[in-house]
Amino acid sequence: MYIDDITNAQRAEVLTQALPYIKEYYGKTIVIKYGGNAMINEDLKQQVMEDVILLSLIGVRVVLVHGGGPEITDMLKKVGKEAEFVDGLRVTDHETAEIVQMVLAGKVNKSLVNLIGVKGGKAMGISGMDAHLIEAEVKDERLGFVGRITNVNVQPVLDLLDKGYIPVISTVGCDNKGNVYNINADTAAAYIAGALEAHRLISMTDIAGILKDKDDPSSLIPVIDTKEAVELFNDGTISGGMIPKVECCLDAISRGVKKVIIMDGRVPHSLLIETLTDEGAGTMVIEDKNNEY
Repeated sequence: MYIDDITNAQRAEVLTQALPYIKEYYGKTIVIKYGGNAMINEDLKQQVMEDVILLSLIGVRVVLVHGGGPEITDMLKKVGKEAEFVDGLRVTDHETAEIVQMVLAGKVNKSLVNLIGVKGGKAMGISGMDAHLIEAEVKDERLGFVGRITNVNVQPVLDLLDKGYIPVISTVGCDNKGNVYNINADTAAAYIAGALEAHRLISMTDIAGILKDKDDPSSLIPVIDTKEAVELFNDGTISGGMIPKVECCLDAISRGVKKVIIMDGRVPHSLLIETLTDEGAGTMVIEDKNNEY
């Protein structure tokens, strides 16, 4: 069925069914970690921004935290600099840190803010360097200026939310010596969500969620608690690129976020499916099923 085939009565029914979820989220803060293919594909990017704006307009306090790894790699290629990785993390020397700052806090951040504005939303772009939102130190000497977060100051984010803006945050950190740090976007989103006491953290990834069989999308685990997640780490079910993503979910839970969602950002309007329907999307991570589910 296409949108043009839906009657006005059916449209009204859809809105009515969304009402309980609108009531649940009204006035609540949700942090959305945005990256991967959902950021690269222009059609998906348009839909994600439309979803973000809709949630904001119905009274949800939306905070958008974004990465931009592919854009950083493209810029490094343009200046003739080869990307180097250690344990899946980008080695970031001083020159690369400057490029990270330029791409994330500049091009990517302002493009998203502009798109939200074009679509009718109200956004303000900031980086982790603004008001020392994300303070960091060297994570590993081998990685150079890849940061380990030492402190998060969310007051500027709260100020923007209180003024009705959608804060769009680029994950560039800093320290008191003037150094710039490349911060993993999943980690930054977990810390920011915890500091904001967010109702939910939604991580948009390139897979459906946590799978029992990584090669079988139908083996999606809809709900998992922290104890079960640790068991899946130990038996190897959670492996490879999913390890840091799930670790960040557990980190967010430990910092007070009640529910964390890992979902496929490549699915059109997956944000609305997750927040405003019975169906939901991806895997929900909670602290304890016995107490919360």
